[in-house]
Amino acid sequence: MSYQDTITIEPGKRGGRPCIRGMRITVYDVLEYLASGMTQLEILEDFPYLTAEDILACLRFAADRERMMVAVSA
Repeated sequence: MSYQDTITIEPGKRGGRPCIRGMRITVYDVLEYLASGMTQLEILEDFPYLTAEDILACLRFAADRERMMVAVSA
């Protein structure tokens, strides 16, 4: 599954930030939880409406965005 099936961007939701499956939790939220040391299991326990695939989609999205930024600056 590609992150395009999971990550949505809606101008009126969370300021147009990339969200997970149209919900109000953003890619940034998930990345921030991971960066703060939370495990995937802890995130899934705290947010039972998320799936492991959602978390992986956030990581894929971030990696793709980073790859695009590097390509543009090169």
